[in-house]
Amino acid sequence: MSRNVHRLLVPRRSNEAIDEPLDHIDEHAMIAHAAQKVAELLDVLRIDHRNDHNTRETPMRVAKMYVQELLRGRFSAPPRITEFDNIENYDQLIVTGPIEVRSICAHHLMPIYGHAFIGTMPAAEGKIIGLSKYDRIVDHFAARFQIQEELVKQIATFLDDTTEPRGLAVRVSAVHMCKTHRGVRASHRARMVNTVFLGELKHNDALKHEFLQECLSIERAN
Repeated sequence: MSRNVHRLLVPRRSNEAIDEPLDHIDEHAMIAHAAQKVAELLDVLRIDHRNDHNTRETPMRVAKMYVQELLRGRFSAPPRITEFDNIENYDQLIVTGPIEVRSICAHHLMPIYGHAFIGTMPAAEGKIIGLSKYDRIVDHFAARFQIQEELVKQIATFLDDTTEPRGLAVRVSAVHMCKTHRGVRASHRARMVNTVFLGELKHNDALKHEFLQECLSIERAN
């Protein structure tokens, strides 16, 4: 086993970023080692990945998928925040959404999919961030093994720390395939919804209501 692989085997929580983003060498080493383990799993399940034309390249495909796509939020730096001057000192509620959520349940490694809404009240003397950055931030923290209760808090904490708004709300509504494709096999209409409120949005019921009504209006329009 290479020194790079040894360094990458330090365990971290499933939805935490590793200490430093992967460089090309580290990524290659991780994919190669993961592919070996996927091959071992297929062997245990008595699936012939050496001669079956359907699964011959499956270990490498799966390893690349996890490292480069499904878990890329653990192995890459957070998106850079583009800020604009708040020339008019705007300090009222801004709501954006629906933002696509695609993640993986940490309990059964099954997909979670749905959408997020973000409400922010910028400080009059502060900055306003580029609208697309909200989508990139949601995507970054969703690209990990997650549970929804922690995903919504990670998004909110990052936005609160980096943009320092007067108030903030993050709402996620998602389908969990660990519930629809196993166990109770629930309807795809069954969703989990949770919201985090910070700052003025946490303590002001009128602002909470305004945010939730805006979310509802956007959902109806879509």
